[in-house]
Amino acid sequence: MKRRDFIKTAAVGAGVAATTLAAPAIAQRRITWRMATTWPRNFPGLGVGAQRLADRITAMSDGRLTVQVYSAGELVPALGVFDAVIEGSAEMSHGAAYYWQNKSRATSFFTGVPYGMTSRELAAWIRYMGGQEIWDEVYDQFGVKGFLSGDTGTQAGGWFRKELTGLADVRGLNFRTPGLGGQVWQKLGATVVNMAGGEIYQALQSGALDAAEFVGPYNDLALGFHQICKDYYFPSFIEPGLATELVVNKSKFAELPNDLQQIVEFACQAEYDQVASDFYANDPIALKTLVEQHGVRVHQFPDEILEAGAVAAKEIFTELREGGDALTKKTTEHYLQSLNVLRTRTETVDQAFLAARQKFFHMT
Repeated sequence: MKRRDFIKTAAVGAGVAATTLAAPAIAQRRITWRMATTWPRNFPGLGVGAQRLADRITAMSDGRLTVQVYSAGELVPALGVFDAVIEGSAEMSHGAAYYWQNKSRATSFFTGVPYGMTSRELAAWIRYMGGQEIWDEVYDQFGVKGFLSGDTGTQAGGWFRKELTGLADVRGLNFRTPGLGGQVWQKLGATVVNMAGGEIYQALQSGALDAAEFVGPYNDLALGFHQICKDYYFPSFIEPGLATELVVNKSKFAELPNDLQQIVEFACQAEYDQVASDFYANDPIALKTLVEQHGVRVHQFPDEILEAGAVAAKEIFTELREGGDALTKKTTEHYLQSLNVLRTRTETVDQAFLAARQKFFHMT
């Protein structure tokens, strides 16, 4: 072999070797993403869950994808986190999909729906019945992707300044409640506003709000609503299985190596279940504190309100089907068809068991 050819061949070989050696280094490059959240820092259940999710992703990736958490107002306003991901000032957000219904009314189906799915039913729809694909279609419009990231279970119905005896007591109330559920309460005669959790107490205190619902005892005790209102209603008929979401910038997510994409997805699944356990464990403890130490009165909604709420929910679903937006119609119909399948298990099995346990089994 001529010396010139040898040098050329060696150089090519060295280039291949350098490429081979460089590949792991490139694959192991470290990425830092910002997660903007709608929750106060260290907020029970939700804020803690967002931080734990970020820590899971960071730990599972061995720091290759490090997630920095920004609580409400630190990077952007609480209800600006979705736009932050769209615009690129954050790579991730942690919030609730129904906060963005001004962009598409279809978003509410991935959080909580009046008389809709419980949290187990929602997870089944998303994971096994095509719900994630529908969600991807809705969020494709905004260049983002959503994942279920937390589960509060069936929520509390809300705090009121006085006891509700019927529909007449609802009319004219200034009520903080979001999503399609807020539209139900509007149909019942309330004036509905949406605001971040950290803003509700001041609005109640000032008299700007007459009533408010957020999540349930675990969060509500921390927010101090009992200091203003004493009448607390259970259960919520507008949020039977609320889910939080992790939203990621779709193009940036696509640039991640496949294993990091899977880490994000599986960390969200783990956190969905972890948050549910957190609320199930701490809600009854917090409720006991509210009742025994703070004089809170617990009620169920009068049947007149529950029935009117169901009628209003049906009207809203009809409006969503007939409103002229094809994707909202598709989402509504897919959700309702799936609900009609899933509720047969819940009502035949779970509900029957719970009724039997309540009636026949008590031990101390």
